[in-house]
Amino acid sequence: MNSRDLPSIVDATLPASYEQAKTALATCNRVDECKSWADKAKALASYAKQADDDTLHKLATRISARAIRRCGELLKEFQSPGGRPLKTSVGADTSFSQRDAARDAGISKRQEVTAVRVANVPADAFELAIESDQPATITQLADIGKQTQTAPPGFKAATHAISTVKDFATFCKANAPEFVADGVYAYETANVRANVDTIHTWLITFTAHLQTED
Repeated sequence: MNSRDLPSIVDATLPASYEQAKTALATCNRVDECKSWADKAKALASYAKQADDDTLHKLATRISARAIRRCGELLKEFQSPGGRPLKTSVGADTSFSQRDAARDAGISKRQEVTAVRVANVPADAFELAIESDQPATITQLADIGKQTQTAPPGFKAATHAISTVKDFATFCKANAPEFVADGVYAYETANVRANVDTIHTWLITFTAHLQTED
């Protein structure tokens, strides 16, 4: 990709820390401001990718996802019962709808649908997806949000399992098995073996039933 084809990065400055960005987005209450955050983060992600700066690319990807999710949350308020009231135009019978709010913020219909779908992703699943070593793309997050309405019965348990497996994998990478085994007392061995057998059997069945992407 040619640098001239990338979004402008002149004004694409973000807070000094990721935590500051998360806090600012969580309290942002204007759709247009959230879109501005998303645009800036997208610009940074594009330049980071071109510069092979993986750390910056992941940071910008996470901020972009949070900004788009916040956009969706605010847009949904215009349609949610008990949420932000619809604004009636003066001298007209029409109301200020979700589409109107999106249009005023410079958000296309496609972007609006995507933002709302990202906002539909359960909070724990969203955090897991964007804080992973390979943060989920907006398209992937939107796909999760699209399916949330008809999520399978095991969705909540699956989210917990994914987090648990990830944590254990991190532990395994950091600790040699023989080193850990050496720290197990003899009287604990029988219980440890029984638990490992249970986990081993469960994981074999679990992986055999995992779906694959089309």
